[in-house]
Amino acid sequence: MQVCAAPPFAANHALSCDARWRPHDLLRLTRLPQLDGEPAWVRGSFARAPYAVVRRALAANGFVAIGLRGAERSQRYGTWVHRDDIEIAVPPEALARSSPLAERNALPAFATLAALQRDTAGALTGFVWGPTGSTGFELATQIPTATFSSDLDLLIRAPEKLSRHAAIQLLDYLQATAQRTGSRVDAQLETPAGGVALAEWAADKARVMARHARGPLLVADPWAPARDST
Repeated sequence: MQVCAAPPFAANHALSCDARWRPHDLLRLTRLPQLDGEPAWVRGSFARAPYAVVRRALAANGFVAIGLRGAERSQRYGTWVHRDDIEIAVPPEALARSSPLAERNALPAFATLAALQRDTAGALTGFVWGPTGSTGFELATQIPTATFSSDLDLLIRAPEKLSRHAAIQLLDYLQATAQRTGSRVDAQLETPAGGVALAEWAADKARVMARHARGPLLVADPWAPARDST
């Protein structure tokens, strides 16, 4: 269950997102401000791995919306951090060639990632991409996070329009690779309109859900100017 803190700024000041940090970037933090209503697990989790993920939300100048994860799947907490508390940022694509600790290689999600890394002529070639979710978090922190049942979550940068045919080919490739390793892949396209599930775009729906900092939108074309895509 996602719990979210009240922002430490007036709501009418939440007008923008700092372009230096993008959704799904992992941030190593020097400290985590404590806000009212913080779940009991947060401090222990942050002490083990002082990382948070950038989430899609508008913020006041100087702040970044972040999400923290605990040991349990239900332990998710959305809060805010000042940009001065950010030590480093790790985008998903920086983890695309990373490997887990040797004893974790056999987990299906990591086996799928390794298969994608080895295939230098596959459908991902030419895309900027990287792992997110539990696998990305584990690769960045080296803290065991993924489980045997974890999907491999991927972010695929798609600044230019991806045809439906290309989307189907990419989805088929990812699903076939995951099937061979006993896993599942959940891929998201990062488009000008926001995050769009690859499976939705490949399904040739009239409109797809684009996840944006201002909230989710149903759009016909995630690459069209905003005035034409709502």
